[in-house]
Amino acid sequence: MTDDPYTVVWSEHTAHLHVVAREEAGWYAEVARALIRPRDMLAVDIGCGGAGMTKAMAAVLGATGRAVGVDGDTTILEAARATVPDAQFLHADLDGDLADLRAELGAPADLVWASASVHHAGDQQAAVDALATLLGPGGRLALAEGGLPPRHLPWDLGVGEPGLEIRLDAAQDRWFARMRATLPGSRPMPYGWTEALRRAGLTDVTTRTTLVERVVPLSKADVERLLDRLAHRVDRLRPADLLAPDDLVAWDRLLDPADEAWLGKRTDLSWLDARSVHIGTRA
Repeated sequence: MTDDPYTVVWSEHTAHLHVVAREEAGWYAEVARALIRPRDMLAVDIGCGGAGMTKAMAAVLGATGRAVGVDGDTTILEAARATVPDAQFLHADLDGDLADLRAELGAPADLVWASASVHHAGDQQAAVDALATLLGPGGRLALAEGGLPPRHLPWDLGVGEPGLEIRLDAAQDRWFARMRATLPGSRPMPYGWTEALRRAGLTDVTTRTTLVERVVPLSKADVERLLDRLAHRVDRLRPADLLAPDDLVAWDRLLDPADEAWLGKRTDLSWLDARSVHIGTRA
């Protein structure tokens, strides 16, 4: 545990990462099938977390290929190994040149996947450059970054000031900016992910965005997942004092099953978001 609200202690999030990996299994499987080609032999999941994509890549590659999960936290790696025993897991830090990781892989990668991990590197462009060195000719680097914020709630909830979810997004954006500023060796990257891929020497750069929409009214399981995610976001922002006091009061009521305003009682919740994957190819 740290008193700094902008320092992420990943080992403390191990259980949550595995919950999310299970919940997102369908999306990981869909993306893995789209990215992995029949002749591919080695796929690497950088910042593997709950190993959701590692598992999906292993399933697509089958017995003839190799899926490798990579993370900088040993606690997360231990949990990932227990979850996906048929994959290989290696320790590496994105803030390095990844020379040791290249040696441990033993072969150039056909696919390197990095989801919401590069933005935790102090120098994001240097991290993208390093990831590109893991690729063999024709190999692809896929960065799952950005997209559009999810939308779940009506604008007016009858509790607090309307626009509560929009202000949550704004507070999270301020948290992100401060988190980036406090990273060791933090450097700005005043351009988008596709330009970062081009500057890393990759070609045929493109972006694929997937729309994720769940059937309304949401199922009981989806409502539980939604409430868990909202609570996780609010709890991360709470110690940073980035939410207005009145908004915190509203969120505490909306996320409290004992309160008459509890979101779990509503039938007008929705689930809509867009997830972008930026892809570049080594010539």
